[in-house]
Amino acid sequence: MLNIESVSKVYPNGNEALHQVSFNVEKGEFISIIGPSGAGKSTILRTINRMIKVSDGHILFQDEDVTEANRKRIRNIRRRIGMIFQHYNLVTRLTTVENVLHGRLGYKSTINGIIGRYTEEEKKKAFKLLKQVGLEEFAYTRCDQLSGGQKQRVGIARALMQEPELILCDEPIASLDPKASKVVMDYLKNIASEMGITCLVNLHQVDVALEYSDRIIGVSAGKVVFDGKPEALKPEILSKIYKSEDLLV
Repeated sequence: MLNIESVSKVYPNGNEALHQVSFNVEKGEFISIIGPSGAGKSTILRTINRMIKVSDGHILFQDEDVTEANRKRIRNIRRRIGMIFQHYNLVTRLTTVENVLHGRLGYKSTINGIIGRYTEEEKKKAFKLLKQVGLEEFAYTRCDQLSGGQKQRVGIARALMQEPELILCDEPIASLDPKASKVVMDYLKNIASEMGITCLVNLHQVDVALEYSDRIIGVSAGKVVFDGKPEALKPEILSKIYKSEDLLV
């Protein structure tokens, strides 16, 4: 469903964030992208929904060229691609259910989006999703009163509100404690395995990637240096990804 073809990204200052990155993603896969800080993991995700424009190469989402799409087509593509952020990206003064409903903004006119006009069906779906992520009792709680793990679950529900075919997760557990991290990762894994929604997840935690992933992509200095099953991620490959001889899993 997703084809990354020889994608490079060079910023105006000459910094090359990505160099000839290529990989394919199948429907329903749970794929983790691992690598050190600054390796290009976040840049890869942001080129997929064209938050960042590539310098070279092509990205095909269900055979539609994201890199060449006009503004109208990009809006349509983004409806089908959910995004979950490390720092949640919620409107903290609003309630959890209001934040979940924001997942429908891509389907609204500008006026309806501004005034928050949603159908009864959309409202029912938002409550159903909050129940699904264990937050039904917090529906009318302002998001600034939630814990980090709860905020991330609101982010998951908001992404699902889009009815996406692909969810991009940019370091979704980097700010969470181990218990909250496990809850969030369990929900994400369930999204892929039970709902058939493809998940592409950036992770710093190698052990988490090994536990949850169908496939792992290792990135170092903007290049893909590993793409395979978790069991194939040997210590020597980790050393190549992280440039360390003593990295332990």
